[in-house]
Amino acid sequence: MSTVQIKSLFTRSIYRSINGVIKADQDDAESVWQELDEYVITRELDQHLRSFFESYLAALDNPQDASGRVGVWISGFFGSGKSHFLKILSYLLENKQVSKDGEARQAIDFFERKIADPMLAADIKRAIAAETDVLLFNIDSKADSGDGRDAILRVFLKIFNERLGFCGDHPHIAHMERHLDDLGKFAAFKQAFADASGSTWEDERDAYHFQVDALATALSQTLGQEIKDADAWVERFENDFSLNVESFAKWVKEYLDKRGKDQRIVFLVDEVGQFIGQDTHLMLSLQTITENLGTICGGRAWVLVTSQEDIDAVLGEVRASKANDFSKIQGRFKTRLSLSSGNVDEVIQRRLLDKEPEPKDALRKIYREKADILRNQLSFTNTGRTYKAFTDEDNFAAVYPFVPYQFQLVQRIFESIRKAGATGTHLARGERSLLDAFQSAAKAVSESNVGVLVPLYRFYPSIEGFLEGVVKSTIDNAASNPSLQEFDPLVLKTLFLIRYVDEIKGNVDNLITLFIDEIDADRQGLRNQIEDSLQRLEKETLVSRNGDDFFFLTNEERDISREIKDVDLTSADEARELGQLLFDEALRGQRKFRFPDNGKDFGLNRQCDLHPLGNRVDGDLLVSVISPLVDDRDTWSEQRCILESSQGEGSVLLRLEDERDLARELRLYLQTDKYITRKNDGTLPHNTKRILQDRAEENRQRRQRLSTTVDRLLREAEVYVAGNKLETKASSAPMLAEEALDYLVRNTFSKLGYIQHLSSDPQKEIQAMLATQQTPGLGLESTGEANPRALKEVSQHIELLAGQSRRIVLHDLAETHYGRRPYGWPEWETVLLIVRLMLKGEVSLIGNGGPLAPQQIWAEISTPARWRTTEIQKRQQVGSGELQKARQQFKEVFQKIAPDGEDSLYNLLQSSLANWESEFKQWRALAQTGQYPGLDDIDQGIKLIGKLKAAPDSFDAIQLFLKERSVLLDLSDSYGDLDNFYSSQKTAWDKLGAAQRDFQPNRPKLEKDEKAARALARIDEILSAKAPFNLIREGEGLIQTITQINDGFLKEAHERADAWLDKQLAKVNAELDDLQASTDQRNKSLLALQNLRQRIIKQRSLAHISQMQDEARDLADAAIDHLHLLAEQAAAKAKAAASAPAATPVVSGSGNPGVPVAEPTAQVVNTPAAVVAPVVPVKKRRVVDAQLLAGSGYIETQADIENFLTKLRKELEQAIADNQRVEIR
Repeated sequence: MSTVQIKSLFTRSIYRSINGVIKADQDDAESVWQELDEYVITRELDQHLRSFFESYLAALDNPQDASGRVGVWISGFFGSGKSHFLKILSYLLENKQVSKDGEARQAIDFFERKIADPMLAADIKRAIAAETDVLLFNIDSKADSGDGRDAILRVFLKIFNERLGFCGDHPHIAHMERHLDDLGKFAAFKQAFADASGSTWEDERDAYHFQVDALATALSQTLGQEIKDADAWVERFENDFSLNVESFAKWVKEYLDKRGKDQRIVFLVDEVGQFIGQDTHLMLSLQTITENLGTICGGRAWVLVTSQEDIDAVLGEVRASKANDFSKIQGRFKTRLSLSSGNVDEVIQRRLLDKEPEPKDALRKIYREKADILRNQLSFTNTGRTYKAFTDEDNFAAVYPFVPYQFQLVQRIFESIRKAGATGTHLARGERSLLDAFQSAAKAVSESNVGVLVPLYRFYPSIEGFLEGVVKSTIDNAASNPSLQEFDPLVLKTLFLIRYVDEIKGNVDNLITLFIDEIDADRQGLRNQIEDSLQRLEKETLVSRNGDDFFFLTNEERDISREIKDVDLTSADEARELGQLLFDEALRGQRKFRFPDNGKDFGLNRQCDLHPLGNRVDGDLLVSVISPLVDDRDTWSEQRCILESSQGEGSVLLRLEDERDLARELRLYLQTDKYITRKNDGTLPHNTKRILQDRAEENRQRRQRLSTTVDRLLREAEVYVAGNKLETKASSAPMLAEEALDYLVRNTFSKLGYIQHLSSDPQKEIQAMLATQQTPGLGLESTGEANPRALKEVSQHIELLAGQSRRIVLHDLAETHYGRRPYGWPEWETVLLIVRLMLKGEVSLIGNGGPLAPQQIWAEISTPARWRTTEIQKRQQVGSGELQKARQQFKEVFQKIAPDGEDSLYNLLQSSLANWESEFKQWRALAQTGQYPGLDDIDQGIKLIGKLKAAPDSFDAIQLFLKERSVLLDLSDSYGDLDNFYSSQKTAWDKLGAAQRDFQPNRPKLEKDEKAARALARIDEILSAKAPFNLIREGEGLIQTITQINDGFLKEAHERADAWLDKQLAKVNAELDDLQASTDQRNKSLLALQNLRQRIIKQRSLAHISQMQDEARDLADAAIDHLHLLAEQAAAKAKAAASAPAATPVVSGSGNPGVPVAEPTAQVVNTPAAVVAPVVPVKKRRVVDAQLLAGSGYIETQADIENFLTKLRKELEQAIADNQRVEIR
């Protein structure tokens, strides 16, 4: 059998022409004959045929119940044969007759030998006995791009119209043809059109816009109606045509009724799911069409459609709501037939791989001998689904030379490549089938002897012609690359085929399985070949690597990979990222180490390959990691590690073992991350974005691998601490670090033992001591003190710093000095010691600018963040003589008895100054507005108080208080004046200022009165005085004096304005009387003047009252002009109404919608003119300004008189001539 060629195994020639791709519009006799003759009815298809014809016959037998059963949804994954099944149903329903070599057969004849069940055969024959119109079409190829939401309905109507011989491209023209056909005048119309145009109607109707006149002439002759404006008629007819689903269904029913009660029509629509896509409106349109055809046509109109079963493949990445909409549409189709991938397997085996009994027996024998070998040869690792090898000898004989997993895998390859967009539109539209692919692969090994298997790369030629240029050129160029070998393009092809199949990983083990090309292939030899090839391909940037998995790169992916490799990195970049992996991930972000003996938290300084990570803090513990990436790796021997860990104050040094792929993986991770961050923006092409997203996902996985690797290396690291190599027992990286740091603290902090007894809760102990102000065991040498050596150490250190005049901050002592080597004391233990010294009187705690009393201290030190603002001072005391002087001075300044004792006096002084400061600041806010006095005294007081409060302690504060005696006494006097002013005199002051502002508008008039002028000047003096406190009492009398005079001036002005307003009202009333105005018109004309009177009454400004007199005249003029305009408009309307007769058009015409009619005619009916009421004539008004006629403004001579009178006469005569009235001003 080993010398038998594979091509001799098959029943039919492997080289024969097989139409693997079924197209709805491919209906030549030879193709139809082959489709019918070779169509394989699998077990699945047998069941689908039964289901369909059961539903179809049920509708024939019970037409009254068929309305909801007329939809059939045929679904299936890419390449499952659904389009072929749809086409076979069309042949059967039509019982299509086809001829070949002189022999004629009907469709049912081909199936009599294919269908074993006589009942099914009888059902098919009965179903096809009725007369049926079969309309098979691919909806995508028939639709117009601009049809929008009506796209599906318009395609259905187009196909239906074409079947009836009507126009397919223009539904309104088809509607006209249908109407003419219903009238029995279609033939006459076509003849009339031919006579008018010299061409046939069928040749011209698709471009009817160029034959509008001939169309109008033919319609006029046919229908006996005159069409005057052909262009307008055609445009109106097109615009009036309305298309909806119900009308379409009615037209189908009318057609069926004409053909007889048994007539059927079936619409078979291929790839409707792909056409609908994400458009919910198209989904609903298909649903409505199916429902209406079923309801209106009573089960005689059917709709069969095909769609991808994979909804995501059809709809793209849709939201759940839209996916649900799609399932609702499918639910409207009662009969749903789903073709599985198993159906494809069976078809390929029976059409392509069917073998005679003798070769089958020989193949069974081979399997029995090689079964174990085949199981080992054909295994996968890390697959997301089960890809089967041979199940038994019959399975081997049936599918040889292929492997069972290839049926699933090749289908997934077709689907995934099409989804990823790596092919052109042909593969995307199903123009390449699985049957073609398997035939092509079988032909490639057909000359080989039995024993050969088909490797996966043999399927590449079946899609090569449909690949995008960038993909194909990548593989083609690899074949001519001098750096590659002949085997390398085959690896590249294989990696491309599985590039988008998520379930198959491109690792070496899987590639070996995919490359098995004979039963006894050498897997180890293949492994060596493939590994060497992958190295060459990766070097040429034709493939990328993610861990153990390899991926095919397109041209664009390859360019991006090259750019990623060219990204510059420094050793510091790599060390920093490795440090992040070590410290933030493996050591879980540890920044502190808590020493278990005293609970002290030690900060950590971290470095990787001698590069610091983060900010270095003096005194923190150093943890240093030496990785395989360090530049001088070979020099880091055990001796150097011991020496390095002993430098300075000692450190922890962790030396990691070598790791082959760490440097490559880390560098590629950093380069990729840097590249994506820099490159990724919203303007990139879609394909580039997808590649970057893929790279980002690969990098995420790479980061996870790096994290796992680093964690393992850290757990297995050599540990060196303070010049010693440490043997640890830790089982995790954090535990290893804890053990090393514990050893470091115990061996490098020499005064850690000074704290012999830790407080169980130092914070509570501090609060208790401050509350009782008791300090048991304060003697530094006392045996009762818990930690006498520590207390003495702190006391001596503070005394040393004070002697050097250095600033002593609580934070510096607690966290820095005593928290670091050689002490390592817990911070709160140090604070507890300092509080003990404070209560003994040795030191003071300074906060907020002054010494803190015991009851204030806890609030200032309760949180470590405030320790930076808390200072420590050695106490300095005031002498008794100076203290007595300070008490006396305090009494003189504040008028209070001062207490005994330095601290008590100091505290009272501080609180008294604070009270003064608070009040000064309140007064200052008012004085700064410029409306109140005392700003200079207030500012001086605030400045002095601030100086006193800023004294660092009681000693300095009391010394400064005595020094500023004279200034403080002056300030005390100022304080008394200001306090009296703001508490008692402010109201009178505000009243005086308000009066000054109120009198300001009338001040020019008031200053002409001697008494008022004096009062105004005195008010100004008081308000501008620096110390007006004793003058404010004069204010009330001054205000009364000015008010009395001001009110007199206002009274005179109001009376003049009122008289002038009365004059203007009288003038407007006279015009209203002349025009016989209505009450409403009178109110409107006088309203503005009446409102002005109210404003004058309220006005307190003499100048504004004078201005309002001018406003009154302007309002009167405007009212009169408006009245004259209304009168003129009324006269014009009356005149027009008296002369013009009214005309009412009466239109007559056809009321039959949808039928062409001639233009309507109009009749005019005259009506008598309306009776118009007379309008009161009115003369226009002319205003003559005498002052303007006077010229220079003065009349001084007889000639000036004559000149003025001449001009005036001329103006008056012209007005009379123009029939105008004159108003002289």
